[in-house]
Amino acid sequence: MIALLLALGSSLAYGCADFLGGLGSRKAHVLRTVMIAAPASLAVELLLWPFLGASFDARTLAWGAASGVASAAAFALLYRTLAIGPMNVLSPVTALVSAVLPVGVGLLQGEHLGTAGVIGLPLALAAVVLVSAGHGAGGRPSRTALLLAFGAGAAIALQLIFLHQAPSGSGVGPLIVGRAVSSLVTLTAAGLMYRRLGAERPAYAMSAAAGVLDSVANLLFLLAVRSGDLAVVAVITALYPAGTVLLARGVLAERIGRGQLVGLGTAAAAVSLLALT
Repeated sequence: MIALLLALGSSLAYGCADFLGGLGSRKAHVLRTVMIAAPASLAVELLLWPFLGASFDARTLAWGAASGVASAAAFALLYRTLAIGPMNVLSPVTALVSAVLPVGVGLLQGEHLGTAGVIGLPLALAAVVLVSAGHGAGGRPSRTALLLAFGAGAAIALQLIFLHQAPSGSGVGPLIVGRAVSSLVTLTAAGLMYRRLGAERPAYAMSAAAGVLDSVANLLFLLAVRSGDLAVVAVITALYPAGTVLLARGVLAERIGRGQLVGLGTAAAAVSLLALT
């Protein structure tokens, strides 16, 4: 039950972070948003260090660094995906892709899926097709947007898998190492592409809030996966599009068409079935 509640909290924080990051990336180049979000996230994890502890052995450094590289890619791909929208289609696609890979890794490591899980996995893939092909007020996503969504989902999945591999007694060490690496990668990329970032000023408060919420989500996921199975925690965390879609509907007036509604319902059923395992 503790792992379930932590995973649900992580899901909610991820959904809010994605909405703010995607919205901020509509005001300026995505790298300008990530340049603020990543360091803000690192600051939160450093503040948590005295309270939750941290160790930095070789495995922590290696897996933390790997998660940082994946996190930098996830930040950029996801915010760019949500910036070109529509959020109510692309966010669920990204979530389902990000759930399938950790489930596979969990199974390879000896975790077992019951009948519900065996049904839930192909149902999740069907939901990806339904949601991406639907018609809503937000419009049909372009092929580029769908490719970005799949890439973002894969990057998120790798970040979560790498965090799961870190030693359970390392505290917030993997998060600190990962966020330091992702911040370095982001700032380096921004420096190399400085002339292509445009003159638009980023939404500072919105970008920083996205980074803070992303850090909270990562922490809750790490605590959840240390007390539960990766396969189950990952798919519960993958419920985060619910928050993104509701915010997109309320703030941006994005509506959901009938086809998309069927797809979202199928996605919810798939994630629920996987969670039951």
